[in-house]
Amino acid sequence: MKAKADMNCVGKTFCAFVLLTVAVAMVTMDDRVSEIAGSSINLNCNNVSMVDLVSVVWKIRPRTGNHCELAYRRDLNKTNRTNCSERMDWKYSPETDSALQIRQVTLTDEGCYSCETSTSDGTFNQTYTLTVLIPPVVTLTCDSNGTAVCKAAAGKPAAQVSWDPNGDPRTELENHTDGTVTVLSIYSPRETSITCLVSHPAWNTSQSKECPSDNGNMFLQYFAISAGLLGILFILALIFLCKLHHGRICYKSKIPESAPTHNVQDSIEQQELEPYASYVQKENMIYNTVYEVTVSEDLPPRLQSAT
Repeated sequence: MKAKADMNCVGKTFCAFVLLTVAVAMVTMDDRVSEIAGSSINLNCNNVSMVDLVSVVWKIRPRTGNHCELAYRRDLNKTNRTNCSERMDWKYSPETDSALQIRQVTLTDEGCYSCETSTSDGTFNQTYTLTVLIPPVVTLTCDSNGTAVCKAAAGKPAAQVSWDPNGDPRTELENHTDGTVTVLSIYSPRETSITCLVSHPAWNTSQSKECPSDNGNMFLQYFAISAGLLGILFILALIFLCKLHHGRICYKSKIPESAPTHNVQDSIEQQELEPYASYVQKENMIYNTVYEVTVSEDLPPRLQSAT
């Protein structure tokens, strides 16, 4: 009876050891990882000795699209690839490193990545849940009524928006079909200068954008008004100087015009007097001729011959 009891005890101990070994061998480690869209990520498999390695299988189950597998058999020195994107491949070579590399991560790569390693000691699983991060595009608009709208567009996950100074803004969310979210935060504070603060897991530090105060706007308005008035005064002064200068030119040009007027009148009078002068000269010549003839007839013959 004692021997039988000892045999039962040994059997129970052996069964417990086997079950414990199987449980340890089949334990699955689940890690959550995240990566920014457009970058690359490496997923390491179980830390096992490559000497004892029998096979490695990566099973990839994305949230959208087809499942794929990458497999390696050490005894056959053979790799197999099924339905996997060209961006997914072994980091180096499976016989030296069983890590998986994903280049230029996109939203379609989100999902479950499981590595199953078989060795002489058993089978081990390593599972990753990949989340892709997309940083939002931040803009801030401020109107003349004192209302500010801070927009964090198409981020994944949704960005966190806050204000400085703190207040009670109105927040609106817009969900997109690709899983991204746009956050609108509308704030109407009493302060003239406010700052929008946006935080996101894709950034190490939060981003900030500030609405300028009204003092700066008033300064710009005063500057624009002053510049406009100076421009108007300059134009008026220029017009005045042009008119003054043009008047002097006209005055100088009229002086020589008056002189030729008198010359023209003198020439006209001279032309009118020339026929009269010619007529008088002719009359004088006729009168002199008649006078000579009359005088010669009245003189004695001796004097007429002398004449």
